[in-house]
Amino acid sequence: MEPVQLLEPSGALRDDNEWELEVTPELCRGFYRQMRRARALDDAALNLQRQGELGLWLQSIGQEAAQVGSITALREDDYVFPSYREHAAALCRGITPAELLIQWRGNAHSGWDPAAYRFHIYTLVLAAQLPHATGYAMGVQRDGTDEVVAAYFGDGASSEGDANEAFNWAAAADVPLLFFCQNNQWAISTPTGTQMRAPLHQRATGFGLESHLVDGNDVLAVHAVTRSVVERIRAGGGPALIEATTYRLAGHSTSDDPGRYRSDSELDSWRARDPLTRLETLLRTRDWSDDAFSTEVDEECRDLAAQTRTVCRELPLGDISELFGTVLAEETPLLADERGRYQELLASFVD
Repeated sequence: MEPVQLLEPSGALRDDNEWELEVTPELCRGFYRQMRRARALDDAALNLQRQGELGLWLQSIGQEAAQVGSITALREDDYVFPSYREHAAALCRGITPAELLIQWRGNAHSGWDPAAYRFHIYTLVLAAQLPHATGYAMGVQRDGTDEVVAAYFGDGASSEGDANEAFNWAAAADVPLLFFCQNNQWAISTPTGTQMRAPLHQRATGFGLESHLVDGNDVLAVHAVTRSVVERIRAGGGPALIEATTYRLAGHSTSDDPGRYRSDSELDSWRARDPLTRLETLLRTRDWSDDAFSTEVDEECRDLAAQTRTVCRELPLGDISELFGTVLAEETPLLADERGRYQELLASFVD
């Protein structure tokens, strides 16, 4: 299967009768603004981590088109289960820098109300969100609504047992669920070619999922394919999987040194396919962007970066005692004892 592509790396548009999309200046400028905002947040958060203000950060640089193109194809009430790198998608849903950063600063388990944004908290355990999404979709199915559930994950997570169980369960139950894989070519230091012998979209077909392959660095193609697939799911067509081929331009996390396992030439070849550069070229060659628009976006990104730096340092410390009450629905004698001993330990420092 060849990946669907509507916008070539050169910035030229390509016709595709199967995946039609009305490409307007407004649509492209909107995508560009969201992708630039995501990268501005990413850069600011990386600098904060290097300064010791964040314990860890996982960058989404290079994957902005896959996230912006897909999340904007969903309805605002469609529930989303992310992994831990979906910062661009989170910003599109209105989640603030403070809400995104508090987990990585170590002040709270998560910073936002999932119900308010229809966007679940980040899942750090690989593929654990996929059975959760499947179960939630079963609930939607029983409620009889036309809501679609979407679950983001990476190529590395697709090798987990949880992922394969979720694929099979979702297909067998025929639930309204979209699996969206951002194949960024690396499962930490393991390349896709070593990790699997058959592409994910082929494996998904074997589970009974309708599967599609799209150029994940082409925001227009991602949007067109996701919109069409979601419409089919919403109409009762059953679950589907989209594999978006993209690239993780940074390391797996700020604790990772990607120079130890991938070459500079590989990185350079994917930088030439940067999703932001590709869309910016289209805007420039079609005269859909002028100095006023560029200045506006630049200023908005600078403001977002400044806000990110400010709110990070102002994040309130949480009360660790509260964590004992969030482990289980009902507190057990063991948890009560542990909380009591912790409070005694705190009290011992008063003098």
